[in-house]
Amino acid sequence: MTASSASFVPAGAGIIRLIACAAGLVVANIYYAQPLIGLIGPDIGLAPAWLGSIVMLTQLGYGCGMIGLVSLADIVENRRLVLAALGGLALTLLAAAFARSTWAFLVMAFAIGVFATAAQVLVPLASHLSAEKDRGRVVGTVMGGLIGGIMLARPFSSVVADHAGWHAVFLASCAMTLVLMVALARGLPRRQPVHDGLTYGHILASLPGILCETPLLRRRAFYQGAVFAAFNIFWTAVPLQLASAPFHLGQTGIALFALAGAGGALAAPVAGRLADRGLTNAATTGAMVMVAGGFVLGLAAVAAHALVPLAVAAIVLDAGVQTNQVISMRAIYLLRPEIRGRLNALFMTIVFLCGATGSVLAAALFHHGGWQAVSLAGAVLPLIALGRQALAGEAMRRRA
Repeated sequence: MTASSASFVPAGAGIIRLIACAAGLVVANIYYAQPLIGLIGPDIGLAPAWLGSIVMLTQLGYGCGMIGLVSLADIVENRRLVLAALGGLALTLLAAAFARSTWAFLVMAFAIGVFATAAQVLVPLASHLSAEKDRGRVVGTVMGGLIGGIMLARPFSSVVADHAGWHAVFLASCAMTLVLMVALARGLPRRQPVHDGLTYGHILASLPGILCETPLLRRRAFYQGAVFAAFNIFWTAVPLQLASAPFHLGQTGIALFALAGAGGALAAPVAGRLADRGLTNAATTGAMVMVAGGFVLGLAAVAAHALVPLAVAAIVLDAGVQTNQVISMRAIYLLRPEIRGRLNALFMTIVFLCGATGSVLAAALFHHGGWQAVSLAGAVLPLIALGRQALAGEAMRRRA
C-alpha cells in the first residue's frame, strides 16, 4: 500500500530520523570538494585560475538536477527515484575518486551535483509521510539533518584528505552512499504520487510560465542568488587564503576553521521566528547587511593576520545567508500549494546557478587580485540585492 492511499499511516520517528540522516549525507556531497580544490587541481592538471570550476560544476549539476530529476517526484514512485539517484551518486563518486584527467573529473563533479538532488526528494517526502499535525516538526527535523550535512561536509573532507588524500574523500562518500541505499531500501516507505495524467513534459513546460507569473519568486530568487554567490565566493577562496601567507594552515586547520564558521547555520530557527512575527523585510535587510559586513570584517582580519576575526566573519556571513534562505523559502511556500514542488525547484535552480557562478569567479579573483578582490566582489553582491529590495519596497508603496 502506498503512502498516498486512503489508509495511509504516518511514518514513525525512526523513519523520519533515517530520512534526516540521509538528507544530510546526500547534500554533503556538493560541499566536499570546496576546501580541497587546492589539492585536486594540480593532481588533475587544472590551472589555478580555474580551480573554482570544480565547485561550480557540482553546484551547476545540483541546479540542473532540481529541474531534471527532482521534478520527477511528482509522477514517479519516490522511494524508487531516491534509490536510483543514490545508485548514480555512488557510481559517480567512485569514478571521481579514480579520475586522472581534468575533463573526467569535471564531468563527474557535475554528475555528483545532479544525483545529490536526491536530498530534495527526501525533504518533501518526509512531509508526505507525516500527519498534518506533526508536519512542521517533521520537516524541521529533516531540515536539521540537511543543515548538519552542510555544516560537517567541509571539516570532514579536510580531515580525511589531510590523512589519506583527496581520493579517499570520494571513496568514503561512495561507501556511505551504498550503506545508505541499503538502509533506505529496507526502511523507506513507498509513495506513489497521484498526478492525474500529468507527464514529465507537462511539468517542464509549465516552469517558464510559473516563473513569469510569480514576481515574489523572482525577487526572492534574486536576493538569495546574490548572497549565495557571495557565500560561495568566500568558501571557495578562503581555503586558498588559509593555506597561503600569512596563515599557512594544513587541511586539518582548514577543517577546524570550516567547523567554526559553520556555526552561522544556527541562525535558521531565529530567522523562522522573525518571519512568523511579520518581520520579513527587516530580517531580509539585516541578512544582506550581515553578508556584506562579513566580507568587510574578513578583509580587515586578513590584513591584520588575525585568524579568529576571520572565523567570526565566516559565522556572520553564514548566518546572513541562512537567515535569508529561511525567510525566502517561507515566503515562497505561502504561495500556491498545488505547485509548491515546482516553485521550490525554480527557486533552488536559480540560487544554485548563481552559487556556481560565484564559485568559478572565486578562484579567478583570488588568483588575479588576492583576498582584496574576493572581499570586494563578495561585499558588492548583497548590496546589489539590498538595492533591489529597496526598489521593490518603493514600488509597493506607490501602488498602495
